[in-house]
Amino acid sequence: EDISALGLRHVGYGIPTDLFGPFVTACVQVIRQITDNDAAEEAFRWSMSLISRILMRVINEGSTIVMKAINQNSGKQLKKAVGCAPRGK
Repeated sequence: EDISALGLRHVGYGIPTDLFGPFVTACVQVIRQITDNDAAEEAFRWSMSLISRILMRVINEGSTIVMKAINQNSGKQLKKAVGCAPRGK
């Protein structure tokens, strides 16, 4: 739940998903400098990779036409987006 909320905030920030891979790599490199424990490094890499995949999925699914209009802070685009956005019945 918290990770999904973080992903939706990233939608609002307009963070491109192609930055997640380099971010995870950089974080793992920092951990590698801090510890010699290979198991800890691998556990951190696994955790960060899992979290980044969840975030990317949330961002891809949450990047609706309405969210894009909100991010652009355009009332005109928001009205247009809401007018054509699918709604549940």
